[in-house]
Amino acid sequence: MTSTPTQTAMHRSQASLTARLRDAWVAPQPAAAGGGAFGGCGAWRSVGNAFAWPLAILLIVHRVVALAFPGKRTDDFTTVWSAARRFVERVPVYNENYSHVDPHYLYNPGATLLLSPVGVFADADTVRPLFIIANAFAIICAIAWLTRLSGYGPSSPVFPVALALAFMTEAVTNTLVFSNVNGILLLALVAFLAWMVQGRTVAAGVVLGLAILVKPMFAPLLVLPLMRVNFTTVAAGVAVPVLFNVLAWPLTPGAKDYTDIVVPYLGITRDYANSSLAGVAVYFGMPGWLHGLLFVIIAAAVAVAVAGLARWRYSDEWLWATVSAGVLITGVCLLSSLGQAYYSMMLFPALFTVLRPASPFHTPIPWLGAFLCLVPLTTSVGAHPIAHQWMATYLPTAGWAIIIISIATWVVVSSITQRHEDEGHNRV
Repeated sequence: MTSTPTQTAMHRSQASLTARLRDAWVAPQPAAAGGGAFGGCGAWRSVGNAFAWPLAILLIVHRVVALAFPGKRTDDFTTVWSAARRFVERVPVYNENYSHVDPHYLYNPGATLLLSPVGVFADADTVRPLFIIANAFAIICAIAWLTRLSGYGPSSPVFPVALALAFMTEAVTNTLVFSNVNGILLLALVAFLAWMVQGRTVAAGVVLGLAILVKPMFAPLLVLPLMRVNFTTVAAGVAVPVLFNVLAWPLTPGAKDYTDIVVPYLGITRDYANSSLAGVAVYFGMPGWLHGLLFVIIAAAVAVAVAGLARWRYSDEWLWATVSAGVLITGVCLLSSLGQAYYSMMLFPALFTVLRPASPFHTPIPWLGAFLCLVPLTTSVGAHPIAHQWMATYLPTAGWAIIIISIATWVVVSSITQRHEDEGHNRV
């Protein structure tokens, strides 16, 4: 049957309408790309930033505003502020009852002089939020600097991912909640490592000296410039705390109490909130011979790791400096009379070496140790209070030991492998 002209026109009109409806509000086909679903490195960077930046900002704000500002029972800042206030008001600084388990003021007179501006404020509640913000900002700056030193810019997703991971850790969270100075010390550690590697010897020594002044646990890092025969950095690192204490001693009311009361107290191994090997030994009543044996094993592993890493002190300076510093600080935490888990944030520079061609953190065991130190793997307090206490205190102990031993093992295996490769090349 032949269609009439009218029917033909209607069919054409319907087809045109159908085509218009089909093509209305339709996105074009995505451009073909060889980089998979996200179209190469540029798209991956964009997607990574889109995912990581909101997470990082949310975590930073949550840790600072929701957790740190309200605080907890443990309050390191008020202890420091009270001592600084006593210094400003010219009353004996070390007048606490050191038989109690509350946080005690343990800084030397030189560190007291350095921290004394905090005591200018008459109200701790006024300056405490500022101190928390300063430490959070210092941690952010340290992560940004480490990202740059690892070969990535601020526009790389590495930066927000690292920020998010850092602020997830128990170490950063407790540093901010307890409102202590460890965030600023992390930035000082990064500055020392960066300036030492870059040849800024005096600046590296001065910043290390300031860190030693506040926390003598950084003193073993003097070994690093010494291994490169850099006596200028060593001299500056020693001179800064000495000069500060010489200047501060006559200015600090009751300075003699530091040597008479505080120094003996520092030599006592406490049996609470102490993640060091000595703390474990005291808490569980470990036999002296076993404690001594474990001490020797860990100390030997530290020595092997540091000596073995020296092989990279010129060929891969950043790997050598960061991992050696991590081993030394971890060794101090584990082998001294007092080790606290939040010092594990000083491992951040070493963890960044996972982005380098060679690193012990290309293997899983050091990461296991890092997770035990940094990840809040605890139980509900109400359900199992003893288990919660043990996990919070002694998982970092295991983590520190695993990190030291695994890095020492990696150093030995890498050295043996390299020797065999060199012998093979010589035969050829």
